[in-house]
Amino acid sequence: MSSKDDDKVRLDKWLWAARFYKTRNLAKEAIEGGKVHCRGERCKPGKEPKIGDQYVIRTGFEERTVTVRALSMVRRGAPEAQLLYEETPDSIARREEVAALRKAGALGVQTEGRPNKKQRRQLLGLRD
Repeated sequence: MSSKDDDKVRLDKWLWAARFYKTRNLAKEAIEGGKVHCRGERCKPGKEPKIGDQYVIRTGFEERTVTVRALSMVRRGAPEAQLLYEETPDSIARREEVAALRKAGALGVQTEGRPNKKQRRQLLGLRD
């Protein structure tokens, strides 16, 4: 995968090529928004990832911890993109656990629509 041209690639471009985000602009916004961390610190879009670096990436409800295995500036098919990184076993287990909780409805409040007048009064009483 890695060639002479791919030795220096921007982080936002690598995240886009690895198919974490649909567009490069979304990857850039995610990095600037603090959704991508390296060694516990926020990154910048122009940071150059190195092979072996570990990143924590949040996309939607999911948080992945991945290790860079290869660099690429070109976005290819999903099977090839998965060769660019390796997700840690801890990360896979956490994602599956959170997905199961989310599916069971344990995360967040389940409602049956809008609250009625009595429920609204109770909510207002809790806020005060």
